[in-house]
Amino acid sequence: MEKNCKTAIGLMSGTSMDGIDGCLVKIFDDFKFEILSVNTVSYPDEIRNKLLEIANNNGNTQDICEMDFVTGKLFAKCANELIIKSGLKPDNVDFIASHGQTVFHIPELKNYSGITTRSTLQIGNISVISEETGVLTTGNFRVKDIAAGGQGAPLVPFADEIIFKKEIPRGIQNIGGISNITVLSPVCETFAFDTGPGNMLIDYAVKKYFDLPYDRDGEIGLSGNIDKNWLEFLLKEPYYKKNLPKTTGRELFNDRYAEKILEKAPEKKNDIIATLTALTARTIYDAYKNFVLPETRINELVLGGGGACNKFLTELLKSYFHGIVIKTHADFGINDKFKEALAFAILGYCTINKIPNNVPSCTGAKKKVIMGEISY
Repeated sequence: MEKNCKTAIGLMSGTSMDGIDGCLVKIFDDFKFEILSVNTVSYPDEIRNKLLEIANNNGNTQDICEMDFVTGKLFAKCANELIIKSGLKPDNVDFIASHGQTVFHIPELKNYSGITTRSTLQIGNISVISEETGVLTTGNFRVKDIAAGGQGAPLVPFADEIIFKKEIPRGIQNIGGISNITVLSPVCETFAFDTGPGNMLIDYAVKKYFDLPYDRDGEIGLSGNIDKNWLEFLLKEPYYKKNLPKTTGRELFNDRYAEKILEKAPEKKNDIIATLTALTARTIYDAYKNFVLPETRINELVLGGGGACNKFLTELLKSYFHGIVIKTHADFGINDKFKEALAFAILGYCTINKIPNNVPSCTGAKKKVIMGEISY
């Protein structure tokens, strides 16, 4: 008997704000999946710069209003290119699931006139996407989890359980702008959290000192030396010892934060990049010691995101995680760059089928809820 399936497109743009990743996938009713095609649309410099201004709290309401629709058109462009690339027609695609572009995320409780809440804002209007593509679109996932008392993040652990299972203890470590881990183990509930900056601070310094968008393959970091005194100073950031659940982003590790820590940086530019790379590796390892190991050991650390391509970073992680097998998503047949786009396709499948798709043990929500809004 043939399984029922949906053909879907997952769309994702992360905290690095370099562009939109799309994944065209078949999802079956037992949650098995088949990736058909992938695509990336880079943000034009003008748009990326404007998004970074907003995310660093330097934009205004007009900027947010305009970028909501501008990015919506770019998300739609990514989806339309995928449809053409695969030889399909819009009628062949059952739905699009878009994470959108996070421009601000406030996981801490704030009180206004006796009203206490957390908040988050993703732009990339789903009505624009559905209109430009002619495909039902679901998005704005995070807000429902926040409404249910959670932090609205991390959301990918729901898909991680489906993709990687829980037969053996694994840490699924995504290293994008922010670095986050999902812990899957047969001996405990799934949990996940942001370990700290991934590529965000490295990218800022590489742009500032080398006028490059990022440290390709970790070459600059490899050419420098780690400044141990500065590294110990950087590790004093209170976030790293904050208890779970916890998430973070540009609301903390923004341009102002980068400029402040660079005031105490070593003189050699290569050493700055080497030390910031070491900060990412060390905070990942410290998070494992402080928050993961008390619950479960892990046999494998599975790397994804742009940081998985940084050879210096992966070398440092191998030295820290001695005795633990380090793999990438590619070892599981998934392109490292497109795992999160795949994850949101899976989340969207649940939305349209009215299946709860948050993981309260990861987000801190009071209950399981069906996340996602729909534009027909």
